[in-house]
Order: sequence, then structure tokens, then C-alpha cells
Amino acid sequence: MEINVLFDKGLKDCLEVSWLKNLAEQALISERADPGVEMGLVIASQGKVKQLNKAYLGRDEPTDVLAFSMLAQFSTAEGDATEQPPFATPPDGIAHLGEVIISYPQAVKQAEEHRHSVKKELAILIIHGVLHLLGYDHDTLKPKHLMSAREAVILNLVKGGLD
Repeated sequence: MEINVLFDKGLKDCLEVSWLKNLAEQALISERADPGVEMGLVIASQGKVKQLNKAYLGRDEPTDVLAFSMLAQFSTAEGDATEQPPFATPPDGIAHLGEVIISYPQAVKQAEEHRHSVKKELAILIIHGVLHLLGYDHDTLKPKHLMSAREAVILNLVKGGLD
């Protein structure tokens, strides 16, 4: 698995790249993702995330995590998302899942609100974003419960050192 981590200016010294990569990798492994997958993880400023939220989702407001999946998805009659093959197989043979973008300032704020560590909040957001890349959603009640359950299981698996 290849996890590419990028930081907005001024945020690189806030977190260990190896910790971020390991967390995303553990989320992928727990969901039985193919070992040949690749994804990007961006630790960004609040302004950058707000700009992306407006540009791509039409929401002119800050948010904590955005996920841009490169997997084609469609919903079945039951409302379950089903993975479809990508439009074209990449020449390198690596399945490019997409990008998870985390607002570091929003993670700090939410950690304070929930009275837990910033690392735990980041873990929650990264897991949430990875699940979105893999096709999970929370637009309706059934998928929301499924996604929440998977988030809790994965968080429990990686909880060491989060508080």
C-alpha cells in the first residue's frame, strides 16, 4: 500500500508522517483493501478545506474532512454503494483510491469540543475519509449506521497512543 502524505504550509511539523501513513494503512487493511492500492492524505489549513468544500461540493463553509474517491460508485435499489471498475486501468497497475483532505485547525477545535486528544480526532477523521474512498456513505440511515459501526471497529483497532 502506498500512502502519500502532503501538508499545507506551516503544518508539516505538527504530525509524524509515519503515524499518519500507518493509521490510513490500518484503516485500509481492516477493510481488506487490495495491498496494491494508493491514496493521498493531505493535512490542510481551514481556508484550503473551505475553498475545496465550496468548489467541489457547493458548500461555502468550513468542514473537517473531505474525501475525493477515484472509484466509480453507483447505488443499488437497496441504497448500498457498489464498486465498479475504474474507467481505465492505470498503466502502473496501482489502484488509485483518491484523496482524503483533513482540516488540521478543525481537528484541533473538535478535539477540544470532544475532550480528547488531537491525535484521536485525526484518527477519527482519517478513518472516516478512508471509508468514503472505499465507497461508504452516510446520506441515509442504513449506510450511516454501517459506516459508524466500521469507524468504531477500526478506531478500536488503532486506539493505542491516541489519548
